[in-house]
Amino acid sequence: MAVPALVAALAAPAAAQVPAPAKQSVASGRGGAAATVDALGTQAAMNVLRGGGNAVDAAVAAAATLGVTEPYSCGIGGGGFMVIYRAGDRQLFTIDGREESPAAFQPNSFINPMTGNPIPFAEGQTSGLGVGVPGTLRTWQEALRRFGTRSLGSLMQHGIRVADEGFVVDQTYRDQTEANRDRFDDFTTTRAVFLTPGTFQSPAVGSVARNPQMAETYREIVARGVGAFYSGEIADAIVQSVQSPPVVPGTTRNVRPGLMTQADLAAYRALFRTPASSIYRGLRHVGMGPPSSGASTVGEALNILEGYPLSTMTRTQGLHYFFESSAFSFADRGQYLGDPDHVTVPLAGLLSDSYAAERRALIGPTAAPKPVSPGNPTDNEGPSTTHLTVADKWGNVVSYTFTIESTGGSGIVAGDKGFLLNNELTDFNFTTGTANSPAGSKRPRSSMAPTIMLRGGRPEVAVGSPGGSTIITTVLQTLVEHLDFGRPLPDAIATPRASQRNTTSVSAEPAFIASPDAAPLQALGHTFTNAGEIGAATGIDFQADRMMQAVAEPVRRGGGHAAALRGSDFPPLDCDIEASRSGRGEITSGRTYRIRVQIDLLGTPAERRRLLSRGAGVRTSVTLNSDGAASFTIRPTKRGFVTMRVVGSGCRFAWEVDNASFLGEGQGLTGRSAG
Repeated sequence: MAVPALVAALAAPAAAQVPAPAKQSVASGRGGAAATVDALGTQAAMNVLRGGGNAVDAAVAAAATLGVTEPYSCGIGGGGFMVIYRAGDRQLFTIDGREESPAAFQPNSFINPMTGNPIPFAEGQTSGLGVGVPGTLRTWQEALRRFGTRSLGSLMQHGIRVADEGFVVDQTYRDQTEANRDRFDDFTTTRAVFLTPGTFQSPAVGSVARNPQMAETYREIVARGVGAFYSGEIADAIVQSVQSPPVVPGTTRNVRPGLMTQADLAAYRALFRTPASSIYRGLRHVGMGPPSSGASTVGEALNILEGYPLSTMTRTQGLHYFFESSAFSFADRGQYLGDPDHVTVPLAGLLSDSYAAERRALIGPTAAPKPVSPGNPTDNEGPSTTHLTVADKWGNVVSYTFTIESTGGSGIVAGDKGFLLNNELTDFNFTTGTANSPAGSKRPRSSMAPTIMLRGGRPEVAVGSPGGSTIITTVLQTLVEHLDFGRPLPDAIATPRASQRNTTSVSAEPAFIASPDAAPLQALGHTFTNAGEIGAATGIDFQADRMMQAVAEPVRRGGGHAAALRGSDFPPLDCDIEASRSGRGEITSGRTYRIRVQIDLLGTPAERRRLLSRGAGVRTSVTLNSDGAASFTIRPTKRGFVTMRVVGSGCRFAWEVDNASFLGEGQGLTGRSAG
């Protein structure tokens, strides 16, 4: 067992931990950038970028480290959504790694059969019943398979080191532990990892937290691959902890067992979904579609707001319309959003301009009574989480939000594996008959909203946040503050927040309630409730001359960390080409040559694109394999250039016929795009 190691760790001096860089909330550079809620997480991403890895590689490395340093918010026991921009062809991809209910889950699984009423939320939260099949590792696997240049094993090494050697406990970590101490103390496996040995208290600020169990679990995954999580010893530990939660004898808490089986774990897959997209003031807003409600709700609210000239309005007027558009969008979210594999989601209608006009017509100069009713878009068809944002030197971007749902998840550590299990199934409505009611093998509606805004096909800003359903309003407010109110992204993220989710009162941070904005909004009929901190956003602003500005929270959650690499270290490349040919000397007409190429489009493989060869009498087309490689023959028939171009990108290079040797005598070369 790893408990004795943990005893030593909690008593160890702070000097024993992995050194973390000093936190900074803003950093700029041209060679890549990253922002997360934690300095060690950002450090992991920057190590990968500095070593030549791309944004997907760096995002996975950061996520693996955050699973250790932010264990109450994220980790391999949960799931999430990843939005990826591939600069080589300006395409966007979204990966759905949302947790899924067991096959045996029923619409009435959260109904007490004795009363016919839903069980108390707390009994769903701290239970095996609320645990969904985790999707985080499958997300990493799919992202790296399709876009990565590094192995998962190499990207988990920083996380393994932090789990082994530890990190310094700060006030936020202690406060989160203390808020969950009663829950953690009810489970033998959880208090052994996250509470002090013997006394079962929250660790002191300045002590070192280590998790040798987590380190061993990571090593098992490195050795055996992602399959080690979804079958075998780790899967057995998950299922055992779900079906028979490891409660401390004498615990009075009613901990309901769950329904997950080994077959549920073995069947789980992360899915590529069509991105949800809309246009806002000439920018393309892209995010995760259903089962996430993030992009659809943010997009609908932006569509409503586009009818108002916010940049020329007073701040009071602008915030009023921000609140109202959010409320009307949340009404539709509650009515229509669910798992698209189980219910029909009228996404095109929700994101249509015509439907936005219908909803906008219902908004007046003063606050409407809440809650407002959902509309009918079908005739317009034409808590706690963490977020990271990464961009690389090639222009690829990842906006990734992942979670274990509540802070502390279900409160249950899976056996002796060191990670908390999620309580994601509590995101279902506990009642039957709705779009988001429970069912077997269904993914609950989410609020996660990893977002990329593009202008002319290139990223302008990427942003996201944790915070349960306030994720949506945090992302929406950040975009409005930045794009409409003209605030630089650091100020847009730092500004006091307020969240209207179709409720009688607006949830707001104390600083917002105390600000000059509050009183005039109250005069328009808005009321405010103190919600404490809202969200913990990160983002990257893509500025002129290839400059990237990474931004993290300066204060919320103890402050995040942003970092960037200098552009002078990384000259701009459109593509990297390794090419060779048979024969020596000049390429001459009338002869046949075997060509071999390996092409890397801006840090990701040139997966299955066509490579066209034209000129000097040559006209060929080949498909690059999944590694971006191809082997083929050409036979020039006249003097000139054979130009080779990768379809869907600016990547091209040339061989000169009858009068050239500058490309080498049958040697490999590294090339760049000719334009």
